[in-house]
Amino acid sequence: MIVDRYEPVNLFELVPKLKLQMEPELLELDRLLDDDVLFRRLKADLVRRYPNSAKLGRHSTPVEVILRMLVVKRLYGWSYEQTEHFVCDSIVLRQFCRLYLESAPDDTTLIRWANLIGADTIEELNERVVELARSLKVTRGRKLRTDGTVVESNVHYPTDDTLIADGVRVISRLVGRAKDLIHEGVSKEHKGEPFRDRSLSAKRLVHKIGRMALRRTEQAQASHQASYGRLVEVARASMKQAGQVRTLLEEVPSARKISEEISHFAHLLEQTISQTSRRVFKGERVSAKEKLVSIFEEHTAIIRRGKAGKETEFGRKVWLSEVDGGIVSGFWILEGNAGDEAQLEPALKRLV
Repeated sequence: MIVDRYEPVNLFELVPKLKLQMEPELLELDRLLDDDVLFRRLKADLVRRYPNSAKLGRHSTPVEVILRMLVVKRLYGWSYEQTEHFVCDSIVLRQFCRLYLESAPDDTTLIRWANLIGADTIEELNERVVELARSLKVTRGRKLRTDGTVVESNVHYPTDDTLIADGVRVISRLVGRAKDLIHEGVSKEHKGEPFRDRSLSAKRLVHKIGRMALRRTEQAQASHQASYGRLVEVARASMKQAGQVRTLLEEVPSARKISEEISHFAHLLEQTISQTSRRVFKGERVSAKEKLVSIFEEHTAIIRRGKAGKETEFGRKVWLSEVDGGIVSGFWILEGNAGDEAQLEPALKRLV
């Protein structure tokens, strides 16, 4: 059940000899975060975690604690793990985050809460921050600085062979998990092929393709293409497995989630096979807009900005607007490698 806050405790009064107090910036943030608009908007997102989160279940980490720990994370540029460690270890940060004498939420728990905060909420929170800043005369909101940047995805360098191997590995892992859900008698009838792990075969072929790519002889090039052909065959066999296992999972009511995961990754693997076949066997040039560059971060785009030493980046292009006073008034994620010129007018409209 979503709870608002813990019962207040003044930790500074418990240890008066230490003469603890908050830094000026934390003291000001502490006052600004006591804002009902910010609190209600954040809580509205968090209660959507489960259908009855607002009234049933064990007590969650309070909304107030989540909000303040995420602010501390952003203020000091910490990771989620560092945020958990430093907040847990500091009396001042415990008081600021309204954690008091309670246990700090685990870093993975904090990540799950953070992922529930939607883009619309972030935008409304930014607007509220600007509104508060204007009311406190921190900014007049009359000047605008707008620019784009690239947020890189956490992916390895995308090559067709490694992407196929990623897809085969994930499907092999998922069908292995599915085997435990399928009735033992059914598993014996389909013993072997539907649950075969092909990830090692794919890994060996990727190594072979990498070795052959370094050689320039005709024999090496022929072996390179033949290895790609074999890798595609392994991938198609994995997709066939995925279809068979999904059919078996239809009889298991509790297996809906894993069945959807298998379907999702099988679709991505099929897309990777398609772009590989077009490039390697048909000699086509696959445009950047059509390419899938990560099985795990499928939203990743290919961004070329001509930067020295890093001409190509893999991630998403983000456009930021900042009003005078250094306050971010808006941001939006662009599709593909959109040009900078077209973003000025939307930035001005959002300011109005």
